[in-house]
Amino acid sequence: MVVLRATRKLLASLPVTTPPPTRSDTALGDWYVNRLVVDRRPLLLLVSVSSLLPIVVPARDVRRLPDYLPGLVAARLTRLGIAPRTIALETRAMSPVTIGTTVDRSVVGIMVDFAKCLPFYLDPGQWDDRMLPVVEDKLAETPCYAGRSSAQTVFPVVKAPELLRAKWEVN
Repeated sequence: MVVLRATRKLLASLPVTTPPPTRSDTALGDWYVNRLVVDRRPLLLLVSVSSLLPIVVPARDVRRLPDYLPGLVAARLTRLGIAPRTIALETRAMSPVTIGTTVDRSVVGIMVDFAKCLPFYLDPGQWDDRMLPVVEDKLAETPCYAGRSSAQTVFPVVKAPELLRAKWEVN
């Protein structure tokens, strides 16, 4: 089971889950999602709580996001170079997808930082959906919690594979 934690403005667009969700069973943990607009185009920014790995997709058919979340994660992990078996285990663990509210303000803060970076990676009027994976890669290289000690700084591009290996790969 995975919990999709939506910001207040997006929560009304998603199907309500009862009872309230607890915690995700996946290596990457809960996923936070927010809707934002760049260059007058609506986008969804999703961020894994455990790794801070970002996914940026067009904001289409938001109501069905719980149905296609595992596919989005699988595509992102494939681009990250994760082994197909590990991806299959992670996405299988994502069923069912439940909807909840945000509970971690530090993750919301990371999402705000990522959202502020997006316009700098997308040239106004000159980008299309094919640029979004490039933007994801740039955001994933961003050091998060950089104000903390170097041991606590998180690079999503490094942290996500570490967490996936720790949970799904048997030595």
